[in-house]
Amino acid sequence: MKTRVTEIFGIKYPIVQGGLAYLAYAELAAAVSNAGGLGQITAATLRTPERLREEIRKVRTLTNKPFGVNLAIAKHDGQYKELLEVAIEEKVPAISITGGNPQPVLERIKGCNIKTLVLVSGVRQAQKAEELGADVVMAVGQEGGGHLGRDDIGTMVLVPRVVDSVSIPVLASGGIGDGRGLLAAFSLGAEGIEMGTRFIATQECVHANEIYKQEILSAKETDTVVIKRTLGSPGRVLKSQYALGIIERELEGATYEDLKEVISGKANTRYIYDGYETEGFGWAGQVIGLIDHIPTVQDLFDEMILTAEKGLSRIHTIF
Repeated sequence: MKTRVTEIFGIKYPIVQGGLAYLAYAELAAAVSNAGGLGQITAATLRTPERLREEIRKVRTLTNKPFGVNLAIAKHDGQYKELLEVAIEEKVPAISITGGNPQPVLERIKGCNIKTLVLVSGVRQAQKAEELGADVVMAVGQEGGGHLGRDDIGTMVLVPRVVDSVSIPVLASGGIGDGRGLLAAFSLGAEGIEMGTRFIATQECVHANEIYKQEILSAKETDTVVIKRTLGSPGRVLKSQYALGIIERELEGATYEDLKEVISGKANTRYIYDGYETEGFGWAGQVIGLIDHIPTVQDLFDEMILTAEKGLSRIHTIF
């Protein structure tokens, strides 16, 4: 399988693992890279430069394949700068940028021989990322889990719009969890995919509580909701009384200050780490409707490639 994405990152398959706050650690990242994709560790939830350095070095004990570090750039958070310096010092192969203006990161990385990916939810964001020097953009449709764009544009429309608007490679993201989604992404003009939710329900996602994983397996595509919409940073989570309570408070006019404790990272980890369903929430995309088992990452890749090949053969019978 050869696209510009596989060539840029030196990987076998153009499949990138999402940043996955509080879940994207060395075990998962290495498993994805060993299976032929691009695994990532998430810097923001490691919090300190020392912990990030340790995790980068741990990845390298588990794989000799390329991997990435995800930097979530909050609007008013300068903490990422120290984490970025560690990633540069450790000469990581790739850095992905999500959640804010990528310009400072892309400018700092210039000349460092680090490949870059930027998550976008619209055409203008993609064009700006290209102008700033990003190697790849990841276009996430509203089906995706975690933080999304504000315009509710689905992957089926967003991806070809972004592909037509930039000259750099595009990864499709949002609603993709199997080989059919991979094949569809190619059909839309993308040169690969980014997946988040699907990688949570794998054996190597060791930090995710079994309650969280089993909920992903048992839930339907209708069992997600979008929180924080009124705060301007919408994000898709598993439907629960806790999540519905957040939305109810939003509709009543609650501000960020009113909600910051119930939407915090601590609230997230109370559910995804400890399984306290009434005290926290878990990010998840609509792709949960397609997830029904917890394979190893290698088995997941094998299934995806086989399914994509069968799908391609079926298409050839039509044309």
